[in-house]
Amino acid sequence: MSNVINHSLLTDFDVHLFRQGKHHRIYEKLGSHLTEVDGQQGTYFAVWAPSAKAVSVTGNFNGWNKNSHPLSSRWDSSGIWEGFIRGIGKGELYKYNVGAQDGRNLAKGDPFALFWEIPPNTASIVWDLDYEWQDADWMQQRRDHAGLDKPYSVYEVHLGTWKKKTGGTESLNYRELAEDFVAYVKEMGFTHVEFLPVMEHPYFPSWGYQITGYFAPTSRFGTPQDFMYLMDKLHQAGIGVILDWVPSHFPSDAHGLADFDGTHLYEHADPRKGFHPDWKSYIFNYDRHEVRSFLISNALFWMGIYHADGLRVDAVASMLYLDYSRKSDEWIPNIYGGNENLEAISFLKEFNEAVYREYPDAMTIAEESTAWSGVSRPVFTGGLGFGQKWMMGWMHDTLNYFKNDPVYRRYHHNQITFSIIYAFSENFMLPLSHDEVVHGKGSLIQRMPGDEWQRFANLRLLFGYMFMHPGTKLLFMGGEFAQTSEWNIEKGLEWWLTKFEYHKGMQSWVKN
Repeated sequence: MSNVINHSLLTDFDVHLFRQGKHHRIYEKLGSHLTEVDGQQGTYFAVWAPSAKAVSVTGNFNGWNKNSHPLSSRWDSSGIWEGFIRGIGKGELYKYNVGAQDGRNLAKGDPFALFWEIPPNTASIVWDLDYEWQDADWMQQRRDHAGLDKPYSVYEVHLGTWKKKTGGTESLNYRELAEDFVAYVKEMGFTHVEFLPVMEHPYFPSWGYQITGYFAPTSRFGTPQDFMYLMDKLHQAGIGVILDWVPSHFPSDAHGLADFDGTHLYEHADPRKGFHPDWKSYIFNYDRHEVRSFLISNALFWMGIYHADGLRVDAVASMLYLDYSRKSDEWIPNIYGGNENLEAISFLKEFNEAVYREYPDAMTIAEESTAWSGVSRPVFTGGLGFGQKWMMGWMHDTLNYFKNDPVYRRYHHNQITFSIIYAFSENFMLPLSHDEVVHGKGSLIQRMPGDEWQRFANLRLLFGYMFMHPGTKLLFMGGEFAQTSEWNIEKGLEWWLTKFEYHKGMQSWVKN
């Protein structure tokens, strides 16, 4: 008797939609799924690897033997390999052994895995998403909080460094955050939190922006259900949750998406379009239909399964321009001779249309640092379809203005008045984000001029100006109590500072 039963959860229509780039729930069919076949409990596996010679499932259950549990290639030339394995239950570690055409055997994690081992381990884990949500009131009333005429006071957070325990060496887990963190955000009066990417990533100092597990919250802080509990508690407290979402690039780790079946499957094959010179990472092939299905279904997965209230899309400018951060001989123009990435533009429009069609009470936000027109305008008017856009020009001008000694500011008033000229050209969010307190830039309080009293007075003035300026607001953690040092990925925030009058006063100023 074969170790693998030829069984499928995919219908012909599923395959058709996937190949057309229109299957926006493909995570329900690809990946690993606990199920029952002929009265036997086990797990159904399905993976897209069209150029592979063979694909098998390996794990502790078979001693990681690449020959014992082969999957079958579908008859329809979809490139999907699938099969049901008896006795594989929740918690089982696994990888796909992908036999490439050039003879290599590639040990790959599941692109649709719901849970992963704690890094630096790299196996996927069979899991379910069962959870009894208690946030029905929030979900029913969410529309009242999502309109563009509603207040957005967003607290941007890196979960692993908000607060540390055991002498500052260990991050709080999801359930611990659900108590301490939620209470603090509620007390401070923020309407939303925005999490730096929670999706599984192998390298902690990447801040989460180098993702390998697109469908799994990082296991560093607990299980998927533990993360759901945190989301649930925030909603019960009346706090919306925005997740950073990264469709702009992915890392080259051997167990990840790169070179998945021995070919450039997820990434664009031409390095002039498929490799980021800044981040040394790969760029998705936005023109490939199956990749679109993967990415858009991933966005809807976090909205539907994890009840996210919004997605902030990272590095949109790098997606829009073919020559982004490239020398003249490092990029190729589009079919019209321009530098616009037509495939990425089309993808972003389709992504926004899909999110707002399925979740009209949600919000998408673009980190877009150029003067691209219509980022937060509807697709049907020629825009990209985002709900909001980060006002990067305001951020740079404001910080440059405030670093000047007040006696000289009369010569620089244009830096704080210019933004009003274009303040209503987009639906802007004013960001004082994590990017402004790292890489030698110093903390916000460090960037203010003068002695201690003057620095705190200047920062209070900056926050007052920010909250009175048109647009929604975003402040990175620690700024609200004037943390004195830069954000450090290896350390928690300096909560001890809140014992001192100036820092406590700043915290009160932001709270009120």
